[in-house]
Amino acid sequence: MLYYYVVFSPIEAMIASQLEPKMFGSYMARGSKKGAAERLMFAEIKGGFGEYFDWGYAKEKCVSRADGTLKHSLYLSIYRVIEHIPLEYYKNIYLVTKDGSTLGLSQEPYRKPENWVGYGLYKEHCPVHPFIASSLEPKALADYIINNTEKKITVPAIIFNDVRRINFEEKEKTGNIGSMFERDLDHLIDCIDEVKSHKNKITKTIDRSFDSKFTYQIVDTGFYIARGKSILFYPMPSRDALKEIDYDWGKSANIFS
Repeated sequence: MLYYYVVFSPIEAMIASQLEPKMFGSYMARGSKKGAAERLMFAEIKGGFGEYFDWGYAKEKCVSRADGTLKHSLYLSIYRVIEHIPLEYYKNIYLVTKDGSTLGLSQEPYRKPENWVGYGLYKEHCPVHPFIASSLEPKALADYIINNTEKKITVPAIIFNDVRRINFEEKEKTGNIGSMFERDLDHLIDCIDEVKSHKNKITKTIDRSFDSKFTYQIVDTGFYIARGKSILFYPMPSRDALKEIDYDWGKSANIFS
């Protein structure tokens, strides 16, 4: 069996593998050497489309060894990957912790976040990486980033998630988001106020180098993959749902303290 995976954090890459998704996630996070540990996120896709990726090369080279050992990974591209993948070829996405625990998320029809308060916080993962505030809900934000002809800078596709907001009135109701907001809280508040108060300020960058601070604790509604004018939505399970779906992953991701 041959699988195709798009890693979208911490790198952008198209990889062929004989490992099924959870085995692939564990291998990529922990490698074959003791001491390796890296959080990553990837999507499984259906291969065989277009001419940008060399599917023939994958089938020729991604094969088992003579002793039956499966081929763990074969890189097909490490640059400008997601812009060449039509959305209909995406399957599930997978969130991997540093110890290799892997949670799969399935697509659902897009819906505006139920807890929308006039602004959102977003972590972009691929092909750009900042943490931003915006006055736009996720689908409108994706359209703005990809299709706004008045902007000097756009991207052809993007993968991002929305981030849980702090309840500034009653912080104890925010829930478990780790320590990421403990520093530079005044800067965060200023960025939020700017997109709320100025109609011509659609987005505001909060942090340009946020990847090392990102944790799964801060994911709010879910993940989004957008290309052209279309968008895919992968909802993040609630804390209670995670207890039923995969408690061990939630523990590994520090969702449960």
